[in-house]
Amino acid sequence: MLIARRADTRARADFATWKMMAKLNGASALPPEAQEFLSSYRNLLAQMSEGEATEATIGAIYKAYYVEMGGAGTPPDVRPRQAKPAADNVTAFRRPAPKPKNAGFFATGAASGAQKRPLPVALIFACLVVVYVGIRLYWR
Repeated sequence: MLIARRADTRARADFATWKMMAKLNGASALPPEAQEFLSSYRNLLAQMSEGEATEATIGAIYKAYYVEMGGAGTPPDVRPRQAKPAADNVTAFRRPAPKPKNAGFFATGAASGAQKRPLPVALIFACLVVVYVGIRLYWR
């Protein structure tokens, strides 16, 4: 079952990559095996819908990868069939509750929420100037 899961994951990833490269006109750079799978995909698109053609092509790639990875016999079905659509399992997004803002360093509680800091920068600068002038006058 481990080989089957790996083969399925690789088949889905490779097919998505190949399909994107084909849309970007880079299909000629793909290996011959990939080009064969893409041409069979195009043939299936003429006969069925895109989703069915995609699943059929991925199934063919999966079978090839399963044998390549050492799987014996018929590859098991790794995709479980869901009885209800996956959209039923989706929960609505809810915004988290806003975090309360912490009081600032100089704040004295809830009353100072909109106030500025108690010692503005200009006052501190003025005090430093007074101390500097005082020291200069003291040394004379």
